[in-house]
Amino acid sequence: MASADSAAASSAQSRLQEVFCAARELIHTLCFASLNAHTPLLPPIIGSLLTAGDSILACDRDDKYEALRDEFVGKKNIQICRNGHFVSRASDYIIYSVEAATIDRVIAQYAPSTKLGAIVGGQTSCKDPEIQAFERHLPADVDIVSCHSLHGPGVDPLNQPLVIIPHRASAESVAKVETVLSVLRSKHVHLSAKEHDRITADTQAVTHAAFLSMGKAWHANTQFPWALSRYVGGVENVKINIMLRIYSQKWHVYAGLAILNPEARKQISQYARSVTDLYKLMLEGDAAALRARVFAAKERVFGSDGAPLWGGQPLLDPGVLEGFSLGRPDEAGVDDAPRANNHLSLLAMVDCWAQLGIVPYNHMVCSTPLFRLWLGVTEHVFRSPGVLEDALRVAIDDLRYRSDDLEFTFAARGWAESVSLGNFETWKNRFETTQAFFEPRFKEAGVVGNAMMKAVFESSK
Repeated sequence: MASADSAAASSAQSRLQEVFCAARELIHTLCFASLNAHTPLLPPIIGSLLTAGDSILACDRDDKYEALRDEFVGKKNIQICRNGHFVSRASDYIIYSVEAATIDRVIAQYAPSTKLGAIVGGQTSCKDPEIQAFERHLPADVDIVSCHSLHGPGVDPLNQPLVIIPHRASAESVAKVETVLSVLRSKHVHLSAKEHDRITADTQAVTHAAFLSMGKAWHANTQFPWALSRYVGGVENVKINIMLRIYSQKWHVYAGLAILNPEARKQISQYARSVTDLYKLMLEGDAAALRARVFAAKERVFGSDGAPLWGGQPLLDPGVLEGFSLGRPDEAGVDDAPRANNHLSLLAMVDCWAQLGIVPYNHMVCSTPLFRLWLGVTEHVFRSPGVLEDALRVAIDDLRYRSDDLEFTFAARGWAESVSLGNFETWKNRFETTQAFFEPRFKEAGVVGNAMMKAVFESSK
């Protein structure tokens, strides 16, 4: 997308007039128009630019031109072009909102048409291939300022981290980008592409792997967990709601980060090893070894009892989570009291961080709502002696979770293998088969999940 100066803005904070979108799917709130999703309302940046009298140029693939043109017919100051060449040649600020797997091909196709002196950026979740593509294909007289809104779809961008990457740009160009993006009211964080990819991996890769594995495991057992008595309670509500939130998105939202980011690949592989190692200790009934490994990981990630790394107050109050179950009155288990769980997914998360030397609190400035919620739940288990002791006891003595944990282990290893192969089609097939299984509850889960996250963050202010 691109924007050029409007006549009314002649001051130092001059606006860009035209915004270009070369996109197959536009996902985040940051995206300026969800061209394929037929959203009824234009997101904030488009609205702001139009209010100021700016014009917007947009395009999708050539084969979608007529449909997109018809969708936006009559929209003042929005011009739908046949392809990116027509937009790039006239635009002063261009954002490529495309899947990470196709970013190089799309940039190579449209870069030669880039207007002299334009500002160009992208918003993929993995910046290394994006920046490399810009350097390979863009003219030398073009500034490169990329961005990435770290939160997922459907989250209010207010005060959420928005990374700005001034890779090759003047201070004036960076200021123009910040002016356009300021309507989101997000918290701007300046990073290099390398810093972005490392922090994104540390805060998102293993978190996504955990929820993807949960969904795949429940799918393998043909279980709807909200209808089972062993998945009742606040922590379980988080697991279920966020799992459904992730599977309700397009498959490529999470694939690019996992497959194209080297740090993410390493972390997802380690998470699978951590899950496997802990599960083997459970099967062997080796309570002493399991306890030793879990407490060693706790000390490396959360600090010792005498010098904890967590704050004086917990990140979240687990009591806030109790009212956000998807269970219905006619489903078995929904009225049962919460039951102790071994929380293999959480124990493995901390073990993985410990093995890789990751301290999650170091990246809170770039943390997503999902990461803060998941870290808060994990912290709750580890800073609550009774909960952690129950988890270790159940891991050895309670066989009711064994089949679930077996499938979870298979799932974690399967996702790690998919990532190591670097095959997007394999990832897509794994994702979409499980997505279809849970799809009937996505709409309800979205409402419940949004309410849950809102309640959590309001309680933590």
